[in-house]
Amino acid sequence: MTESRIFEPDGRAIVFAAEGAGPNLVLVADRGAGIESLAALAHSVSTEDFQVVRVATAEAQDVIDLLDELEIADAWIGGHGAGGSVARAVALEQHDRVNGLLLLGVEADAPALATGLPVLVVQSSDDDVTPPANGEALRDGAPAQVSVVTIEGGGHRFPATRIGETSWAIEDYLDWD
Repeated sequence: MTESRIFEPDGRAIVFAAEGAGPNLVLVADRGAGIESLAALAHSVSTEDFQVVRVATAEAQDVIDLLDELEIADAWIGGHGAGGSVARAVALEQHDRVNGLLLLGVEADAPALATGLPVLVVQSSDDDVTPPANGEALRDGAPAQVSVVTIEGGGHRFPATRIGETSWAIEDYLDWD
């Protein structure tokens, strides 16, 4: 696993870590969770020859500034819980740089989906913070755009408690292996 670093554009402290090499996946941590909450998942996915960047922020601009700093021209952008809402905002603001969205649980009242981008929702069957009904409603509203994978158990912290299943769902969808 990689150590965290701090990037400070305009005096804002953005905590992030990057590991692996290849196509990019940026994962935004859930509100109140640090980047370590996604460390094991990021490591698992990065072993499939991809660079995974983890970031802790509530602001889309922080993600955009980090993409610029790391010279990432395009990436899949994702997030866990509230981090997924940040990812959706990034996709709306930087549509041309976002290859698709990876939502680890879906918040209610999140920003709209960017038109035309593929979306993978990975969710837990027993998540009481971002219930599976949210992901299913998103899919029902945009069936040609949104795919949903539901993992049995794991609660809201399923990206950390069900690492293998979550990583497999991501890799399988993106055909990374």
